Amino acid sequence: MIERAAAADAGEILTLQRAAYVAEAQLYGDPFIPPLVESLEQIRKIIDTAIVLKALDAGRIVGAVRGQLSGTTCRVGRLVVAPDRQGQGLGTALLRALHEQVPEAEAFDLFTGHLSDGNLRLYRRLGYRETSRERMDDHLTLVHLRRTTDRPPPQR
Repeated sequence: MIERAAAADAGEILTLQRAAYVAEAQLYGDPFIPPLVESLEQIRKIIDTAIVLKALDAGRIVGAVRGQLSGTTCRVGRLVVAPDRQGQGLGTALLRALHEQVPEAEAFDLFTGHLSDGNLRLYRRLGYRETSRERMDDHLTLVHLRRTTDRPPPQR
């Protein structure tokens, strides 16, 4: 089941986020990536100001994603799935649910690291296409991707 997160979910989402991003930190040799140093208060604020969806299984939060509408573009962030539930379609379900939650968005933008092959496969499978690369330092290049909607732009 996927539903909107509430402020009371912030602690569990933070714990899930940290568990999910440990592998990314190891992949890039950086224990200080933003998802691992984000605070509980920052997550509460995001829940209050953005669309944060959570995937539940028997009352446990096993996945989450956030989206922030900026004009007609939804910026997607922090797609996380519990390590013991990865590879079961939860990431796909969360992203599809976010796409449905923001019908006014004409595009969805996100980024991931260049070594994150599983993430890149998932995003491409869901219609995201690479738009640019941004070298952050010697060990990290961010890959920016965009998914556009199939409907025509609104009449002005």
